Amino acid sequence: MGTTVIDRLEQWGPDRCESLTQDQASAYCRTLTLGHYENFSVLSRFVPDRMRDGVCAVYAFCRWADDLSDESGSAALAMERLDWWRQELDRCIAGSPRHPVFVALAQAIDRHTLDVEHFHALIDAFVRDQHQARYGTWDDLIDYCRGSADPVGRLVLQLGGVQAGAATLADSDAVCTGLQLANHWQDVRRDVLERDRIYIPLDAVTMPDFESRLVSTASMGHAPDRDFLDGYRGVIASLVQRTRPLLERVDSLLEAVPADLRPMLWLFAAGGRTTLDLIERSDHETVLYRPSISKPRKVLLALQAARRGQGT
Repeated sequence: MGTTVIDRLEQWGPDRCESLTQDQASAYCRTLTLGHYENFSVLSRFVPDRMRDGVCAVYAFCRWADDLSDESGSAALAMERLDWWRQELDRCIAGSPRHPVFVALAQAIDRHTLDVEHFHALIDAFVRDQHQARYGTWDDLIDYCRGSADPVGRLVLQLGGVQAGAATLADSDAVCTGLQLANHWQDVRRDVLERDRIYIPLDAVTMPDFESRLVSTASMGHAPDRDFLDGYRGVIASLVQRTRPLLERVDSLLEAVPADLRPMLWLFAAGGRTTLDLIERSDHETVLYRPSISKPRKVLLALQAARRGQGT
């Protein structure tokens, strides 16, 4: 396991919080953002300069909340730390930020008029992770994504100065939900083994003893239960089909945002679409391994995103 923010709690935690200047806090958020790579670096050359510090502050907020949720070792301790994180958010909103992430975030909130309820919604989603690890229906899972993914997209629109109407917000929410779902289908094995979480909704499953057979197959890393693997492939295939139209709504979203935002937004959606493609090419066997985007493929997508900035 790599370094997480848990390792910095003695320096910036509930019991002690060293102060940083605005410039130091912003530099910390940039370093944290550059130090974590998912399918694409959050701080890429496609993030407009005018919103770069704000994007880093929002990412740092999410990174801390995510690690406090997932790396605390127990649900009880995670809840305690997330409560502290919400208190730090309240201090920030009240005008007295203490933690370096909130020193940087306070400036972004003020400069870009960010809706602080989006940050509360994100914390609510991490709290939900502590008491819900299974989802009975597709609608229940979509409701989870409304708190865990959609607020990020809305914050990005606000950072970009987009005066979004209902249709644009709906497109943004769909893309963000699609990205979250693509990650869930990609990370089935890791979520089961490392977090004891299953995001596959039960109403998408018809086979008996699905959960026990899923856990057994993921734990062994191979498929002695051939009937289960065949059925699992069908389940993931159906979920991929339901997810893809959400990501396709990026096309109408791009029409509603300034030109300098389009390469970045297109690239994130393209990462989700490519993840779905890779799942399909792996015959949907994400219970056995995690398909990931190769470096050459990332370079190609980045080149395609750059052309978006040229209007092609």
